[in-house]
Amino acid sequence: MNRITLGALGALLGLGLLVMAPDAAVAQRKAPPGGAYKQVSTLVPLPDFLPGMGALYVDPATLPAGPFLAYDRQGKLVSSIYMIPLSDMNAQKAFPGLKAAKERVDHVDIVFNAGHPGVAVPHYHIVVWYISAEAAAKLAT
Repeated sequence: MNRITLGALGALLGLGLLVMAPDAAVAQRKAPPGGAYKQVSTLVPLPDFLPGMGALYVDPATLPAGPFLAYDRQGKLVSSIYMIPLSDMNAQKAFPGLKAAKERVDHVDIVFNAGHPGVAVPHYHIVVWYISAEAAAKLAT
């Protein structure tokens, strides 16, 4: 997938998240979120808190795309993460109706990942940050 297409995807996702209506279960600002959300570490062999990302929760029915809701060590929602398999992007698969938290978006990162427990295939993390880049960097510790 070329950089222009990937950049356009990120821009459209970011703009769409600014205007989407939230689902009550997704708009949880404090961990743990309600509804069908489960802590990722209870589903796959990952730590409770992932440095650089936070404590992740997901509704298993939405896998692999998510959203994965990420919380800081104080339980505050810091980002929503979508994990989109490269094979689905190459197949030009649509992901309509992805849920989003009703939070002010600070910035969006799109990062390639070769695979990890839970989403073992190569994929992109589309991280919609509700905190500044400086605050996000503090999640690494």
